[in-house]
Amino acid sequence: MPMHSIPALRYAAAAARLGSFSAAARECGVKQPTVSAAISDLEESLGVTLFNRGARRLQLTPAGT
Repeated sequence: MPMHSIPALRYAAAAARLGSFSAAARECGVKQPTVSAAISDLEESLGVTLFNRGARRLQLTPAGT
């Protein structure tokens, strides 16, 4: 079983709850690119897309749910 970084999991949970990588970054005290990169790395390591990245609001994919 792969090991995922605790911060990446925390960022993903915050983004799912708040609907925004920017809002997740503010809540977690990091910059938005940090959240985006960590979640992209997490998605790559899992082999799934967790979020549909739309212009207005993030939405969880079935895999993300």
